[in-house]
Amino acid sequence: MWFVGRTRCRKMWPRTVALVGIVAVVACSASLAEPTTGQSGPAPALLPQQFAGWQMQGLPQTSASAAVADPTNAAILTEYRFSDFSAARYTRDDGRTLKVRAARFADASGAFGAYTFYLQREMAKEQVGDQGASQMSEAGQRVLFYRGHVLVDALFSQQSPMSAAELRELAGDLPRASGNAAALPPVLLYMPTRGYVRNSQKYAEGPAALAALTAPVSADLVDFSSSAEVTLGHYDTPSGDATLLLIYYTNPQVAIEHLRRLDPSYQAQSGVAAVGTVGSLRYKRTGPIIAIVSGAAESDAKSLLALVNYEAKVTWNQATDNHDVHDLYLLIVNVVILCAIVGGLALVAGVAFGGFRIVMKRWFPDKVFDRPEQMEFISLHLTETIVETIVEGPSQTGTEGGRQAPQKPA
Repeated sequence: MWFVGRTRCRKMWPRTVALVGIVAVVACSASLAEPTTGQSGPAPALLPQQFAGWQMQGLPQTSASAAVADPTNAAILTEYRFSDFSAARYTRDDGRTLKVRAARFADASGAFGAYTFYLQREMAKEQVGDQGASQMSEAGQRVLFYRGHVLVDALFSQQSPMSAAELRELAGDLPRASGNAAALPPVLLYMPTRGYVRNSQKYAEGPAALAALTAPVSADLVDFSSSAEVTLGHYDTPSGDATLLLIYYTNPQVAIEHLRRLDPSYQAQSGVAAVGTVGSLRYKRTGPIIAIVSGAAESDAKSLLALVNYEAKVTWNQATDNHDVHDLYLLIVNVVILCAIVGGLALVAGVAFGGFRIVMKRWFPDKVFDRPEQMEFISLHLTETIVETIVEGPSQTGTEGGRQAPQKPA
């Protein structure tokens, strides 16, 4: 009876392991797939209480209104997806003061766009944050920089050689963007560097910012409702200052449709990026990008347009709300968890079962496992030895060394 019970346990063991694994996977799946009903916590504070010897005085001024951050350019900040604003006053033991204004945006593209909007050509480059620049004025030393999705405008009461190092510590204390929110717009990769005028690049995501940049085309032709992104820069050419405008659309077909608004005679040719002319503007389409040059001679415009060449790349710079993608992600995660749990349980079960048999056979030999009365096998009783004899012929011996005597022919 014990042997029968042991056999049944062996048959039920794999089913038990599988059942435990399924229950564990269902529990993990429920915890992963369950949506969070509670509201997310408040966003982290923009400005720290202290950094690099600077101490905040009083409470910071905070607001979620772009009109409070910049009443004159509130519409432009809104186009850059402004999130919230914070301003504070800092002091040091040596009597210096520092005023810091920080604006947070939805992603790094908005912070970069706002940085280029406020950037002045006469500013000097500073190694602060992702990009930074400084300028001296009667009010003191002004430093403008952005780090991730946060733009900072700092004003020192007195210039100091350690100002940049102190702001680098401040940049390290700023909230960080994660995932796609930390990526810059892809159109920036196609701006040429040859002949570029320092601090002249601008980035726009809406008609208000485009109008402030004095672009060679209107917002109606760009059509920001089609998710267009625009970057503009100035270049030195033999014929004078030239303006290069890049309009980045979601795909080449959309770019072709909008280029025909600029030039109704435009005919798209597969694999050809021909240069066209509309009035004083010269344009070129390469992939989903429309490049437009103004203020340069025809030869210089063609040379500048030749530097803009689109290369297809697979990028994903924004989050998705597609529930099908989310469900597929959860399915893949759950499959991986199931494989890990089943494999782990199988490994543990194998080691436990094999180890138990080894221990019991060593401590209780022939008493628990492999008992003689349970050993049923067929024995062939192979006790005889087969000897193979090689016979070369009749055994005859001669008189010389036991060899066969040669016979004379008859």
